[in-house]
Amino acid sequence: MASVNRLEMQIGKKGLTKEFLEDIKRRFEDNKVKNIKVSVLKSARESKGDVKKFAEEIVGFLGGRFTYRVLGFSIFLKKWRKEMK
Repeated sequence: MASVNRLEMQIGKKGLTKEFLEDIKRRFEDNKVKNIKVSVLKSARESKGDVKKFAEEIVGFLGGRFTYRVLGFSIFLKKWRKEMK
């Protein structure tokens, strides 16, 4: 059985939409989900800097209990128990 601990999602040619952000938020509301990997597809980015911009926008939308790490063209989102300072 696959681990529910980490989900994978993709940002495609539509870019970062309100629906995509709401979907991430809804998935994190499930207490078993602690990490989500978001792959930024070629059609969604013009440069590597776009990936970091997407990551900051996502974490800004989710709030203070979330952090991110960018590796290549992937964003790893992590949910913490307490709000980060």
